[in-house]
Amino acid sequence: MSKQATVLTLTDLNADEPCCPPIAQHRIPAETAVVLAPAFKALGDPVRLQLMSMIASAPDGEMCVCDLTPQFELSGPTISHHLKTLREAGLVDSDRRGTWVYYRARPGIMRQLAALLTVDIATPAR
Repeated sequence: MSKQATVLTLTDLNADEPCCPPIAQHRIPAETAVVLAPAFKALGDPVRLQLMSMIASAPDGEMCVCDLTPQFELSGPTISHHLKTLREAGLVDSDRRGTWVYYRARPGIMRQLAALLTVDIATPAR
């Protein structure tokens, strides 16, 4: 039997169920913070945040890397690196079609991250 613990990732979470209550209501357990932090870290880069916005708001629900790359003054490999980071963080899925890769947001994960940051405005500040 292996002594290594199984590492839970964001992609392992059930996107249809909330991962945890909002941080304004309860402290996040350390294990949950370890799972969620890479997604927030990935979104902490301006280029990745823009890419995520473009992919999530795409009319067809997905975008080709061929349409994303020209929107930036960065090289193709740099954009690919940022997209890989979003994919590894569990924020997007991708499919290769011929020579192009198409990206789509994982809305369930996005809802979980948003719910985590929800603040009830009816709750008085402490």
